[in-house]
Amino acid sequence: MSSEIQKLPLREKVGYGFGDLASCLFWQTITFYLFFFYTDVFGLAAAAAGTMIAVSRVLDAFFDVGIGIMADRTNTRWGKFRPYLLWIAVPLAVSAVLAFTVPSFGGVAKIIYAYVTFILFMFMYSAINIPYTALLGVISGDPVERADAATSKFIGAYAAGIIVSAVVLPLVTHFGRDNPAKGWQMTLVVFGIAAVIFFLITFLSTKERIQPIAKEKTSVKNDLKDLSKNVPWIFLFIVTILFILFVCIRLTVTIHYFKYYVGEQVSPWLASFFNFFLSIINPLIGLFGKQGIVLFEQTHKFGFDVLTSAFNTVGQVTSLLGLAIIPVVARLLGRKKATIILFIIALICTGSFYFFKPENLPMIFIMQIIGSVAGGPISALLWLMYADTADYSEWKTGRRATGLVFSASIMSNKLGWAIGSMIAGLVLATTGFVANVVQNIDVLNGLKAMMSVIPVGIGVVALIILMFFYKLDETTMKQVKAELEERRKASGETAAV
Repeated sequence: MSSEIQKLPLREKVGYGFGDLASCLFWQTITFYLFFFYTDVFGLAAAAAGTMIAVSRVLDAFFDVGIGIMADRTNTRWGKFRPYLLWIAVPLAVSAVLAFTVPSFGGVAKIIYAYVTFILFMFMYSAINIPYTALLGVISGDPVERADAATSKFIGAYAAGIIVSAVVLPLVTHFGRDNPAKGWQMTLVVFGIAAVIFFLITFLSTKERIQPIAKEKTSVKNDLKDLSKNVPWIFLFIVTILFILFVCIRLTVTIHYFKYYVGEQVSPWLASFFNFFLSIINPLIGLFGKQGIVLFEQTHKFGFDVLTSAFNTVGQVTSLLGLAIIPVVARLLGRKKATIILFIIALICTGSFYFFKPENLPMIFIMQIIGSVAGGPISALLWLMYADTADYSEWKTGRRATGLVFSASIMSNKLGWAIGSMIAGLVLATTGFVANVVQNIDVLNGLKAMMSVIPVGIGVVALIILMFFYKLDETTMKQVKAELEERRKASGETAAV
């Protein structure tokens, strides 16, 4: 199949991005708020919550590989990967609501409920997200078109992050009022309905174009053997685990950091920041004949919910803006070098949090903005490199297992989040954390460390591996893609004879 017929129309690129918008309404919710939900709303101890999340995600990580293998062997009139968007959307939405429902009973039964519902939620998430992610490897063989689709995917992801960080806590308050448990449940109902619609948009707007060159059926044993010999993939897998740890530990405790370390703050700077945006929004509200939102007084106290929402929203917006630099830096530096430089900037910004005191809100937000602009593109660049490892594997072995490559890669994400959640839970537990009370100095120092020096140490290790052990550069991949294109042309000509 030639690259000319693999060009993607704009509607398909946009439609592909809706899939990650749907997925990340759930993923960003559990990233930002799951640990807080289980400790401060559901009622689990920090260590129990961290352990439960870790165990569930480890189980799910191994489930990922099975889903990838199954997706590679799925054959329908809609393709290998697209059908899962249709089949799993509703079950995922239902499982999400169940996971964020607080049962009326307590004790061991309540803990069992948490395990069962969260494991089910994670399984359903994998069953739709792995085929969706693998779809990136088969909608086009053109690296430029694939990069555009990947950018659309991450625009959808960060758009979901903006939505989640901006509206989750206000929605919980709106629906729950004095009953936070009801607020969380109803918020997930809203997200579930939206996600089903977005997944259907992706299903209807995309098409699978790349087929394996090899005509014979490959065995699971051969697929796993190929993956185990894919050295670039192995090192990228390790880097991804460490990068997710770098991100996860901070995000897991961000709401705790603002609730217990930063606390309520009177911030004229933040009031001015909010009033600037309200001055833009209020005239638009007036067009509908409604009263505008009252501006903040300079002496207004901001609680942890507003501070957390603002902090996360700023991070997601600037991360989305950071995606705009991917084509430029990738073209000038190559994907590997661009990732290294951006990662160094993100590490410096993260490390600076060690020196911030609660009253240093302006610097906290400034470093969040700079770090997010640099860190936002890293995930997208890593996924593009995973697509490279899938091509590299097919070039080297003559067999293609896109679903397995991406599912095993997503496994690294799940393992990273599992370890990160456990680390956060253990640090809080060992320092004496108790939900909804004033914390001791050890807990406060632990929160500060998890926002700074702990993730930085992990990030440095990831950076070293990426710099010195991952060998797929732009020159190598240009040769690989050219040879694969020639093989596809030859295969097509042979089939036509």
